Amino acid sequence: MKKRIIPIFVPHRGCPHDCIFCNQKKITGVSTEVTAEDARNIIEECLKTIDKDTDVEIAFFGGSFTAIEEECQNELLAVAKEYVDRGLVHEIRMSTRPDCISDRILERLKKYKSSIIELGVQSMDEKVLIDSLRGHDIDSVIKSSNLIKKHGIKLGLQMMVGLPSDTEEKCINTAREFIKLKPDCVRIYPTLVVKDTGLETLLAEGKYTPFTLEKCINIVKKLLVLFYVNDINVIRVGLQATDDIQLGKGVVAGPYHPAFRELTESEMIKDFLDYVVLENKIEGNLVVKTNNKNISKIIGNKKSNKIYMKQKYNINLKTFPEDLPKEEIIISSDKGEFSVKMDQIYDKLLEIYNL
Repeated sequence: MKKRIIPIFVPHRGCPHDCIFCNQKKITGVSTEVTAEDARNIIEECLKTIDKDTDVEIAFFGGSFTAIEEECQNELLAVAKEYVDRGLVHEIRMSTRPDCISDRILERLKKYKSSIIELGVQSMDEKVLIDSLRGHDIDSVIKSSNLIKKHGIKLGLQMMVGLPSDTEEKCINTAREFIKLKPDCVRIYPTLVVKDTGLETLLAEGKYTPFTLEKCINIVKKLLVLFYVNDINVIRVGLQATDDIQLGKGVVAGPYHPAFRELTESEMIKDFLDYVVLENKIEGNLVVKTNNKNISKIIGNKKSNKIYMKQKYNINLKTFPEDLPKEEIIISSDKGEFSVKMDQIYDKLLEIYNL
């Protein structure tokens, strides 16, 4: 079944902290408050464009939903629940802070048929949390995650890469700690310097240096492998582009790219093909047959993987679309032909990345 999300943004409402990286009005592209009437209008307009055989989800994003005034939460949730009760919507999702969850809150959310809660964790390193002015600690993440699962609500965890005092090792540790919590889904966001944030001030003062795009991709590819081999669904990598979220507009600096996930997964494919070439001493042509949806990742952004193979090994990387499952690719060369599944590639990358 196809899936569609109806996003309702509640920018910065309820959040008790101004985190050093945050300007929710820029990040969400929304600068006004959202009422129950607004929510109803958004849902009605979206439903007009959605086919009946679609898994529809209403998602409250942007602020710390469970820290909003309770009356406002209930008004927004009542609207969402109405559409669930009518069978027009299947799930209700929200994002919030780890320190804004309790048994009482979860019991109330269940009454409104809330089914997915994403926690904006950002890091499982105490110094990174302190330097980012998060206002919560690791214990609150663990406690809230366990409470959410205890109440039978799906758990999502969000992490950021490249926060103040962050390192590759800390990012990898955050991923490992997430895996222990067994979330239903994860989001990974490269840290961008957005206008009118504390991070912009630190950058101007020379006290913060964002990760480069290359460095961020090199870290995130390892995080993806860890999540994939542990069968954790990574539902987003990188901030969605808006009118503001673009370099030179709302984004001052940082590893921004509108196709960040594809760049990262393309790099993972390149690393695997690099291993295949070296292991099999391939010469001449390297032919990859795959589902058409995988072609761009194998070729690489601006044909980067083809160029890499040609320059490093004098090998011609060729791709051909085939009627294959998306998770399978067939590789052929002067050394023969073999089929490999994506989960086998991830297992090999785990070894290649020394994870």
